[in-house]
Amino acid sequence: MVYLTIFVLAIAFSGALTVRRFRFQLTFPKHLITSAFEWFGEIGIFCMRLLRAVAVPPYEFRELLRQCDEIGSKSLPLVALAGAATGVVLSLQTHDSLVRFSAKSFLPAVIVFSIIKESGPTITGLIVSGRVGAGIGAQIGSMNVTEQIDAMKASAVDPYKFLVGTRVLACILMLPLLTLAAEFCGIFMGWIANTLAQPISLRLFLENGFKTMLFSDFIPPTLKTMMFGLIIGLVSCFQGMRTRGGTEGVGRAATSSVVLSSLFIVVADVLLVRLIQTIWG
Repeated sequence: MVYLTIFVLAIAFSGALTVRRFRFQLTFPKHLITSAFEWFGEIGIFCMRLLRAVAVPPYEFRELLRQCDEIGSKSLPLVALAGAATGVVLSLQTHDSLVRFSAKSFLPAVIVFSIIKESGPTITGLIVSGRVGAGIGAQIGSMNVTEQIDAMKASAVDPYKFLVGTRVLACILMLPLLTLAAEFCGIFMGWIANTLAQPISLRLFLENGFKTMLFSDFIPPTLKTMMFGLIIGLVSCFQGMRTRGGTEGVGRAATSSVVLSSLFIVVADVLLVRLIQTIWG
């Protein structure tokens, strides 16, 4: 009788757990979808406030220049190193593959086209999202939790104009320049890696690489990094402005800024590549 009672209680308890687990499985996707829609709605309102604040003078040119230096020049060594590593890897990997098909004369063109059309912009966007996105999210998040942004509002300083607008615009302006630097380092280091395997002059390498390249192959991939900069600036500033919960919230803001910026850059790259192919052919 005792064993029967224990058996019945165990069945009832396991049944209750199963029902709770089933309810949790049903409510979790619903909660996730609701949170996603709330996030996109909030960032839409955030963009409207930003546009309203940026369009009205006075303009913060001094803070904009400072942010351009912070985002651009201080990200240059990391971006150049990433571009150089990309060029070396492309040269080493494609050399063996092209030799198998007796097409090693196409190696300069493969390196140049790969770096300029896709590798350079994408690597630059991801590197900058890691460095700048975390920095902006943590900086604005710490200012938010320590009530510095409230103090700015009390001093008649618009945080959307002074903090958000300058950082977003600096990201948009600096990403194409950083992309050019990464592409230059990638092509140059690709030539060096190719020279170590098979000596070739820099002039001949560049002539073979750029012989069939047009401006339509160079301009759109470079300009699409402006959209990457917009994504990095908007997402990082938005995550920082909505930070709650002290230092733990600042850490979450920095992490989410990097993750979301990188994710949206990859998604935007897919859409922009298709759009460029449709418009430019």
